[in-house]
Amino acid sequence: MGISSILGALSLVGFLLFLGGIALVVLSASQGRPVRNGILLAIAGIILCVVFSVVSQGILIVQPQEVAVVVNTLNGNLETPRRAGTHIIVPVIQQTTLYPIEQQEYTMSGTTNEGSVTGNDAVRARTVDGQEVGLDVTILYSIDPDEANTVHLRWQQRYESDFVRPTTRGIIRDVVSRYRAVDIYGERRSELEEAVTALLQSRMEEEGFILTDVLVRDITFSDQFSASIEQAQIAQQDAERARLTVQQREQEADQLRAQAQGERDAEITRAQGAAQATILQAQAQAEALRLVSEQIAANPMLIQYQYIESLADNIRLALVPSDSPFLFDFNGIAGDPNFVAPSVPQADELVIPPSTSQLTPTPTPSAGG
Repeated sequence: MGISSILGALSLVGFLLFLGGIALVVLSASQGRPVRNGILLAIAGIILCVVFSVVSQGILIVQPQEVAVVVNTLNGNLETPRRAGTHIIVPVIQQTTLYPIEQQEYTMSGTTNEGSVTGNDAVRARTVDGQEVGLDVTILYSIDPDEANTVHLRWQQRYESDFVRPTTRGIIRDVVSRYRAVDIYGERRSELEEAVTALLQSRMEEEGFILTDVLVRDITFSDQFSASIEQAQIAQQDAERARLTVQQREQEADQLRAQAQGERDAEITRAQGAAQATILQAQAQAEALRLVSEQIAANPMLIQYQYIESLADNIRLALVPSDSPFLFDFNGIAGDPNFVAPSVPQADELVIPPSTSQLTPTPTPSAGG
């Protein structure tokens, strides 16, 4: 219980004593008894009532979330605002008005019963390209305790309806008129909020207020504009999808081209390998023929010897047609002391030309040479 409450209670007790004294006076007078006691009680009661009432009015208690503006009624001047605590003032001569310094909010919304004003109270504004825009806005602000006299002098208790509301709406309309509707709809919305906050903050500081924040909670456009924006977004999404599809097709084509290139290179490599193998085989055969030719030229009896070697081991007599040009003198061949079987060249002795050029036969040395 505060001091004012206690003093008020004592003032009430004095008033009750006054009423009790009056009642006692009336009762004593009706019974023919002295009324002195009743008069004394009434006087004491009225004195207590007046004294405690005056004293209670001379004590000003300011809560932590308040500031008191003090007006001197004799000269009309505003005294230094009283902050939180208990203060002594002169009743009647000093009049006080309490103002809240806690954070307050003022909402202007298009939703019924949501804002400070019943009904559609959204801020209606027009963009630079003539589109109508509706904004749901909440202002968070407070009274500067050191500038409470300014608020009292210019606005008193009407500051919310006479200053905060019209000033905010006017600044928002002015800022919106600088932007195109598509910009507000898109990425420049935050820029709009910053511009409104900067202008409103400067204006409120001039009037003794502290702006905490400006919350643009919703922005609405006309149905035609919203439909056009939606169609533009759909078209943009379709274009992006088409671009991605083309890009995917290009990647698939690149993969197919790379695959075909790889297969072609593989076929070329296989063909080159087969051609090289054929060339090497032909070169080997040519080299073998060349060696056989050299041996035959060196020893003409080699053909007969090869034929005899191909016969079975147990055959001592071979019958050939009488008209065959191959009539061999087996005994002559077997008994020839000069016949020497040719040596077979080793694999590392074979010389295979590295190119596909025509082979030039090597000159054959003479038998005597």
